[in-house]
Amino acid sequence: MMSAFSYVYIIPLIPILMFLFLGFTARKIKEPVSGYLGTIGLGIVFIMSYYTAFKYFFSDGLVDGKYHQFRIMIKEGWIHFTDKLAIDIGIIIDPISVMMLVVVSTVSFMVHIYSLGYMHKDTGFSRFYAYLSLFTFSMLGLVLASNLFMIYIFWELVGVSSFLLIGYYFETPSAVAASKKAFIVTRFADMFFLIGILMIGYFGQSFDFMTLNSESTISMLNSWIQNNAVFSFMGISLITYALIFVYIGGMGKSAMFPLHIWLPDAMEGPTPVSALIHAATMVVAGVYLVARLFPMFHNIQGGIALHFVAIVGTFSALFAAIIALTQEDIKRVLAFSTMSQIGYMMMALGVSGYDGHEGLGYMAGMFHLFTHAMFKALLFLVAGAVIHAVHSNFMDKMGGLHKYMPIASWTFLIAALAISGIPPFAGFFSKDEILTAAFEYNKFIWFVGFIVAGMTAFYMFRLYFRIFYNKQNEYEHTPHDAPFTMSFALIFLAIMAATVGFIPFSKFVSADLTPFHSHIEWGSPLVIGSILIALTGIGTAYLMYYKETKYPEKVASAFGSFYKWTKDKFYFDELYLFVTHKIIFDRISKPIAWFDRNVIDGFMNLLGVTTENTSKKIKYLQSGRMQDYAMFFMSGVIAIVMLIIYFR
Repeated sequence: MMSAFSYVYIIPLIPILMFLFLGFTARKIKEPVSGYLGTIGLGIVFIMSYYTAFKYFFSDGLVDGKYHQFRIMIKEGWIHFTDKLAIDIGIIIDPISVMMLVVVSTVSFMVHIYSLGYMHKDTGFSRFYAYLSLFTFSMLGLVLASNLFMIYIFWELVGVSSFLLIGYYFETPSAVAASKKAFIVTRFADMFFLIGILMIGYFGQSFDFMTLNSESTISMLNSWIQNNAVFSFMGISLITYALIFVYIGGMGKSAMFPLHIWLPDAMEGPTPVSALIHAATMVVAGVYLVARLFPMFHNIQGGIALHFVAIVGTFSALFAAIIALTQEDIKRVLAFSTMSQIGYMMMALGVSGYDGHEGLGYMAGMFHLFTHAMFKALLFLVAGAVIHAVHSNFMDKMGGLHKYMPIASWTFLIAALAISGIPPFAGFFSKDEILTAAFEYNKFIWFVGFIVAGMTAFYMFRLYFRIFYNKQNEYEHTPHDAPFTMSFALIFLAIMAATVGFIPFSKFVSADLTPFHSHIEWGSPLVIGSILIALTGIGTAYLMYYKETKYPEKVASAFGSFYKWTKDKFYFDELYLFVTHKIIFDRISKPIAWFDRNVIDGFMNLLGVTTENTSKKIKYLQSGRMQDYAMFFMSGVIAIVMLIIYFR
């Protein structure tokens, strides 16, 4: 069976070859040739990924009613640490890696097509397509990696790619600052990730996912914990701490609270970058990481680490949704929306069981990852088309665009309905599965998710009505729909956002690799309630923003300082700047630097000066004349003889 998928390593190989070719020939190959080459390369990846999904899910993957995990080795025993512990180079084929192949290739391919129009006449056109290929290679390598160290290598490559793409407009100081901010924050989280990897490797004696997730390894680790063979702190074992450290790495990449501060600033990159990296692929890497190690998260020490995932995910979903309500920059609204939806996915994993239908949360989280990729990429690409038309990111510079940009308006509406959870659009099915799993696990977590669903519908339609309806702005140039390449990507993703919810996802993806039956119970209070809360959010947005009214000002005044706090993102940027500049730099780093400069360096300088002065004093003893040396020698001999006679 493994030989049936032995070609899969070619999938990430294509974009890295495109990166090298476009990178080295960027000055020679001009627009649009470089764009066509990059797009053709991703088109091949797109076709191969869908072929792999079809082959796995409908032909070779399901054996005796259970999906098999295939590990295809490229190099076994690459780096040896001990007889048991080694780093291999391999590819893992299973439901979530195949699903992620489809997600990454679909969104990346559409972004490549869209960018042919969006980046037209940009001076760095070829460089942009080289960066896109590097990112796609990094993300494909991440989702196919068979062990923790491989995933860490590609994890860092994704970080490098995002740094390059966020700072693409390097002439702009804000873009440079945003790229550095994203790089530093995610590197801080990755430090914990690496510590967690080393700890898991030490205790589990393997970095391989299939070995670490096996019943024998998990049973052995739990036995050690129960027999106090592993040190514990505050009732939590080091193995559980290792899993939490790994999750902190995921929190950084997925912009979870409190490591979320880089995501809004990352919108400084070109809009296609926002769609590719910060909406559909890179930011879900943390979700994928938890899903990849889900058996360990769920079964080690009663799932304490998984409870942590649920708490952080739930709070992040609520926190980001509150901020999204008040933002004026359309890309930042979508950025906080992304953070909120990633929180939803983390919440789903955190509330999930493992066997059969008990793993509903796991399935729902992966399902929402899949559907979210389609409609969030669409939202960002429509936002790019609007920005392209009106040359502004801010909603007060927009309005009445429906009659000028009907394709953008209708496709954005489909995406907004999908993310709001209105049937039959894709987001409804995945979101309701998450709420069902949360309700079965903890009523408070379900209630938070329920409220967030209403807030999501409100802020998305606040965005929609203010862009395409509301007041009629006077535009310097008459806006119009995007060119064919951009519109094609919008229409394709709109079709996906409207239809992929009908995929019977539980038949393909589950925690224990065994398909189960899950369906929406249309008459249940949970489903009716979720639809009603979404319609309430949409209706409220309609009353406030469909036409220009005084309601927004009245609401802002009613909430007073809280409204200002949410608009200023609860001052987390200012808080981190205060902590780093006023406390770490001024109160800690400066005294240490003074001590190093004046005490450590001063002492060493004192030694040097003393040695130099002493040398100057005694250097005349070395005259170079033989008679002087003979005199000193004889004087010394006479002095020694006299001392011996005296003390005898």
